[in-house]
Amino acid sequence: MSKFIGATVDFGIAKETVRGTAEATASYWLPKVSLSLDDMIENADDENSIGVIENIEGINLVYKYAEGELEAKIGDKSFGLILLATLGSVSSGSIVDSAYTHTFSVLQSSQHPALSLFVDDANQDYKHALGMITELEINAETGSIINYKAGFRAKVGATATLTPSYSAENLFLAQHIIVKTATTQAGLDAAGAIVVRSVNLKINKNVEDDKNLGSNEPTDILNKQFAIEGSLDLVFDANTMKTEMLASTVKALRIELNNADVLIGSTSTPRIQFDLHAVKWGAFTRNFGKADIVTVTVPFKAFYKLADAKMITATLRNAVVSY
Repeated sequence: MSKFIGATVDFGIAKETVRGTAEATASYWLPKVSLSLDDMIENADDENSIGVIENIEGINLVYKYAEGELEAKIGDKSFGLILLATLGSVSSGSIVDSAYTHTFSVLQSSQHPALSLFVDDANQDYKHALGMITELEINAETGSIINYKAGFRAKVGATATLTPSYSAENLFLAQHIIVKTATTQAGLDAAGAIVVRSVNLKINKNVEDDKNLGSNEPTDILNKQFAIEGSLDLVFDANTMKTEMLASTVKALRIELNNADVLIGSTSTPRIQFDLHAVKWGAFTRNFGKADIVTVTVPFKAFYKLADAKMITATLRNAVVSY
């Protein structure tokens, strides 16, 4: 057995062909900022007494599962699998200028695609079947590489023998992000960018284990009501959003990551785009520090838009054929 540091641990993912059956190898090994993925248990106490004042040996394992969180930089290839597991559905277009465009949307089902989760460490390798993303959070701040956090829930790990192999990916920097608002999603292309200092986007899937008699592990992990919220931080130089907030105005919001420093073909660039079809601004929080430029944090919440039959559309352009 070995002692080791967290940097030496490898983490990989693969889409499961058979739900709940772990794949043999990872499709992507993900460079990570931080990782936690551990087997968890639930015990039931035996509350019987046998004529003594001590607790009797009556703790029984009744349930086991795994959960954890990955924090990583957004890579233009592997993030497609994260998006698929989060939203549930993808349609991949044909090749144009050496690039493919993948369109992700919310699958109207409680059984979104499952991932196999792979952990390689110095003492033992494990693979976890039925890996489901519980929530996905994206953060972008000035002067940084754009990162994400993905929460996972899965079956307990089975021992494996793994050989990690990483692939080069294009990342996205703070200068690659564009934020737009418009009256409708159709108007976002022509809308001008708004100036923001940071962006947060969180997708919560409200997952629940499918627990059944005859088993002490989840027979399935199901996603329930889909929720999206986030916030924008910007200099408070106009009352536009405040007026929209007080009027409960519905807006469309686009968060676009476009790495114009890299070419896939002759003109195509790596790009990820999130379109929220209907959002409303929440109550503002302004910073009135006497020596500071006044800034404002604008929270938002997304909703399903009946006219578009969508809550969110995500598109990814890269050199991957399909997911």
